[in-house]
Formats: sequence, C-alpha cells, structure tokens
Amino acid sequence: MTPIESTGIVIAATIALFAWNRLPVVIVAISAALALWATGIVTLEQALAGFGDRAVLFIASLFIVSASLEKTGVTAWAGQFLIAKAGENNRSRLLIIIMGAVGCLAALISGGGAVAALMPVVVMASIRLHLSPAQLLLPLAFAAHAGSNILLTGAPKNILVSEALEDAGFDGFGFAEFAFAGVPLLVGTMLIILLLGKRLLPQQTSARLPADFSRHAQTLVEHYGLSDGVFRMRVRQSSPLVGVEPAHLEFGEPSRLQVMSVQAGASGSPLQEGARISEGDYLLVRGEAQAAARLAAEQHLALREEEAGESGTAMFDRRSGLAEVIIPPRSALIGRAMHPGMATDSGDLVVLAVQRGGVDIGPEEPQLRAGDTILLQGSWEALDLRLEDPDVLVVNSPDLVRRQAVPMGAGAGVAVAVLAGLIVVLATGIVPPAIAGLVSAGILIVSGIITVEESYRAIHWTTVILVGAMMPMSIAMVQSGAAQFVADHLVAMTGTAGPIVFLAGLFVLTASLGQIMSNTATTMLVIPIAMAAATSMGISPLPVLMSLCIAGSASFLTPIAASTNLMVMGPGGYAFGDYWKLGVPLMIWFFVMAVFYVPLVWRF
Repeated sequence: MTPIESTGIVIAATIALFAWNRLPVVIVAISAALALWATGIVTLEQALAGFGDRAVLFIASLFIVSASLEKTGVTAWAGQFLIAKAGENNRSRLLIIIMGAVGCLAALISGGGAVAALMPVVVMASIRLHLSPAQLLLPLAFAAHAGSNILLTGAPKNILVSEALEDAGFDGFGFAEFAFAGVPLLVGTMLIILLLGKRLLPQQTSARLPADFSRHAQTLVEHYGLSDGVFRMRVRQSSPLVGVEPAHLEFGEPSRLQVMSVQAGASGSPLQEGARISEGDYLLVRGEAQAAARLAAEQHLALREEEAGESGTAMFDRRSGLAEVIIPPRSALIGRAMHPGMATDSGDLVVLAVQRGGVDIGPEEPQLRAGDTILLQGSWEALDLRLEDPDVLVVNSPDLVRRQAVPMGAGAGVAVAVLAGLIVVLATGIVPPAIAGLVSAGILIVSGIITVEESYRAIHWTTVILVGAMMPMSIAMVQSGAAQFVADHLVAMTGTAGPIVFLAGLFVLTASLGQIMSNTATTMLVIPIAMAAATSMGISPLPVLMSLCIAGSASFLTPIAASTNLMVMGPGGYAFGDYWKLGVPLMIWFFVMAVFYVPLVWRF
C-alpha cells in the first residue's frame, strides 16, 4: 500500500469516527496520530510534536487570559454592556453586535484570539437572556473566519499570499487591501447567520450553563426576609462616630435600626474588640430605608442613592459580598448558639440571618441544628477562605457569584491592561503569538490575578489535545504526497477551461483540504500550484491568490477544520455533525465571493 493510500484510509476513518460521535473526540484524534505513525507515514517525533506546537501553546494561554477576564469581573461588565446595547429579548441585535465585534477583533489579532476574548462574554449573555449558547457560539467562530480577511494581520495565510506576490516580483497586498473582500465576506456571513442560524443551529445542547448570579444579592435579601434592607454606609471625616468604639454606638430608634457590624475600610473585615472607628470605615445597618437615610444625614455617613433604593446592592461590591451556607450532619457547629449580628469565630464574617425550614430562628432557641441555613457577610477573601471549613456546606461558590455579580472587580484593571497589551503585540507582530500569549498568562499568574491551579482548570484540555493530535494529519498530507497528488490532478482538469473554472476548482481543493488541515498549511501547499497555474494561463496572480485566501477561511464543515471551531465546541456543547448544517450555506457564500466577486476587484 502506498503512503498516499495509507494516508487516505486514515483520514477517511478519522472523519467517519468523528461523524459517528460514539467515541470521545480526543480518543479518535490521538488514534489517528498513532495510526499515521504505525503505518510509517510520520515519525514518532512528528506524531507527538503537535502537543508542543506553538499554536497549541497559544490556544492554551488564551484560555488563561479569558479566565482572568472572567474572574476579575471584566466579562460581567462586558456582558452587561452587551445586553444593554442589544436589549433583553432582541436575539438578532445581539448576534449583530457579537459578530461585528469578533469580526473586527479577528482582523487585528486573528480569529483564535478574538474568539477567546469574546467567548466568555457571549456565554454570559446567553445566561442572562436564557438562550442556548449553541445559538451564539458557532456564529461567533464563523464570523471570526470572515473577519480574519479584513486586514493583513487577520491570519498567517494573509501574510503568506502577500509574500508570495512579492517573491514573484509583484507588489504585495496592502495592509487594508484585504478589506475589499473581507468586509463583504463578513456582512454576508452575518446576514446568512441571521436568516438561517436559528433553524440550522441546535436549540439545546449538552452544555451545562452556570447559574445566573447577576441579581444574587437581591435574591438572598428576599429569601431571608431582609425586606427593610441592609445598608452599608461609609464614615466621613466629619462624622462624630470617628474615634468611637463599635460597642458604644447609640443612635436612638432601636426598634427601627440595628447595627450589624462595623467594618474596616481597607479590608472589609469587622473591627476587632477595642478598635475605634476611623474615616473610611463602614457601618452595616439593618432597618427601614428612611431611618437609614436619616441616620446617614445626622452622623455624616455616605449612603449611595442606589443603596437606599434597592435592598441588597450595598452588600455586593469589589471588597465584600454574601454567602449562604448549610449546617451538614455531624457538623461541630450543631448546638452552638448563633444569631444575626454576631461575628464568626474568625472575626471576619458577620451573621445576617439564620433560618430553619425557611423561618428565622428566634432568640428563645438559638442553637443550630443540621439543615439550618446561615447568611454570612464579609470580604470576598474571607468568604473564600473561611467557607472551606468542612463544618459548613456552601450553597453557591463565592468565587462564581463574584465573577457575575461584581463587574470590574479587584484586578480588573490589570486584566484589561494585559489584554490590551496582547492585542497590540499580536497586531504589530513584535513577537510570535505563542510568546505573546505565554507572557500574558505569566503576568496574570505572577500578579496574583489567577493562580496556577486556576490556570490549569481554565484550560479546555479537550480542545488543546484535539488540536495537538490533529497536526500530524497535515504533515502526513504533505509528506505522503497526497495533497500534491490531488492538487496536480485539479490543475490538469481545470487549468485549460479558463480562469473562472480554475478559481472554482482551486476553491474546492483549498476548502476541502481546509476541513482536515490548518488554513496556514493548506495555503502554503496550494500557493505554488496557484502561482504556476496563473503563469501558465497568462493571468495576474492577484485574483488567484486572493481567491485562495478566501477559500482558506472557509473552514465551516467540521470542528477540526479550525482552532476557533474547536474552541467553541465544548462550551457550546456541539456535536461533530452540528457544524456542516450552517457551514454549507456559508461555504456557498465564500465560493461566490472567491470565484465571481474577486475578479471584479482584482482583474485577471
């Protein structure tokens, strides 16, 4: 059996197993790499080299950057902004904003970087609007394919075709010259997705969305009957409370206001015994809104209007938040007396409410029992640290709640600065993308924005392994001569029928190879064939190479066709067969652009 035949059999079997969808995709991909090694088409080093490839490292680093944006609340802020612009029930407007944003960003930093930056925002929007992420994430990836054709920096293939022109003695494509094809490509892609996407994309998938915590504080306030409100008021310099010990606070109207806690302004932790109130500290007060406003005026305390207007908003900010815990069986806390207003043994959390069976525990029986629920308030650091105690069960992770409920939280500035720096570096090409991604991830870890353990969890390992395991397929196509064999036959069949027919055949070849090879590898393979054909037919290579560039972006039919397709596969819960349904009409649009539109702009 020849190497070409062996490669063809492995590729056909791999595609069939992917379509069958009964085996894990990573098993199929790794098996394909091992089969290529076993048949002698690639060496062992080549079969395993993909796991250390710079593209794999770049994708892994992008997941870490994305997780940092989510952890610091940048994603929550962007999601709220996106929803505000799109409207609560306007799916079409939301899709237009998402696809327009990813298309423009992909033109600057490549499709992979654009999808990684916007994917958590899109997932957040799907949670808030109660949409399936499958309706939004594949349009995100496909719009990135189109957007990568707008500028020279959109994809490596753009640079490759421009350099090929220069090597042949022509002027290369200008930085923004791609936009003559890229902008219509993106607009047409958006229109097709808006018209057909809802019917061709899966309505529901196996992807499990996290809970929506955007109004978590208000939910807890209502559940625990804090209807009068809990208000967090900052002590001004002119306040008569400065220098007073918390135990000696007296405001009058005891039945209408209750001081739950006095918290240090810097840390958000309750003041320790013997400490005195200073400027910038906070009073946590429970009671009627009118009484709280009167107290703020009399004692020179800062009370924001939004806190006075809506219960619960005062307790969620960049420093502090709420957490709900349950007393499990055999907990050491069973039998302990606990009531609202008291601090925990650690001194950095305050008890706001204690309930048994949904009813507040009265002062006559304050001892805890298994199944009781407690509402705690304190700094986010204290909540993360203290709630790891095995004597309590946390209902909702404070970390997950903070990511959604606190837009632009602690560390958000650093995360945004790192993302901006990454975009600049990728757009200018100062260093290779893999280096830019790894340095960005390293800065986020060293600065404490995200821990090493959180970085491991942030990486979608199925995507990383799949990309690495499929790279030997591209090597085998070139090394065995299979790709050249197909290309030579295509030129022989179409080269004499005129340039339009040749462009059609070139598109079919390039797009077909692009479903199982990276668009960079496909473009590198087809460029010499395209240049030779243009010379033999006596036509300009400009429309031929621009058509090739568009065909290289038409990676719509399979999840393995492009890294962006793989990146959304897990979060969107897509199966292998979900891609081609919407991919086919988009392939037709790209075909029309590559074969009939390009020659109108770049003449033969």
